[in-house]
Amino acid sequence: MVMDLIGNLMGKAATAAPAKAGYYSAMVIEDGDAAYDTVAEVIALVPAAGVKARLWEFTVPAQLAYTWGYGNPNEPANQGYIWLCGLDTNVDFSVGTVLLSHENHSRRMSIPVFEFNDGSTHTATITTLATSRSNDKNQLLALPEGGKNGKATPLVGQDSRLVIDYTTITAATAIDIMGFNIPVTIHE
Repeated sequence: MVMDLIGNLMGKAATAAPAKAGYYSAMVIEDGDAAYDTVAEVIALVPAAGVKARLWEFTVPAQLAYTWGYGNPNEPANQGYIWLCGLDTNVDFSVGTVLLSHENHSRRMSIPVFEFNDGSTHTATITTLATSRSNDKNQLLALPEGGKNGKATPLVGQDSRLVIDYTTITAATAIDIMGFNIPVTIHE
């Protein structure tokens, strides 16, 4: 930094500061805004087959910025992995398309980040949420920062939202439990 200052004083171009790196976290149901922060509230929002609905949202607090995903697709061991599951215990899974997006404060602009089928994010065991979750990264769906291709997406700042929209393909008989763990990058 001192050398950059001296270089500037002498008319030389300054070197660029490195990009500020974010840190890993993951969103779970309980992180949601007031109408989206319990399992019962989220289950009640799961739509009928063929219908799309808002499943969950999180409003970013002051002095922070978020984006869906974590890490780099060129470094598979250093990226986030998705788990999302809704099931009727011991009967069947709900299967649907999940759309992760960024939404501005006024809800007039939405930027899709990643879309996936939730059947690719859990095991085939329908007994409990714990048995539906794999710890093997080779069986999980990766989500690097900015989406599957690691493309830069705008960060979601104060009062804007991370949102999850869900389109049901096949409804579970009667969803009685749901959970997710979706990676995010937090920038301060």
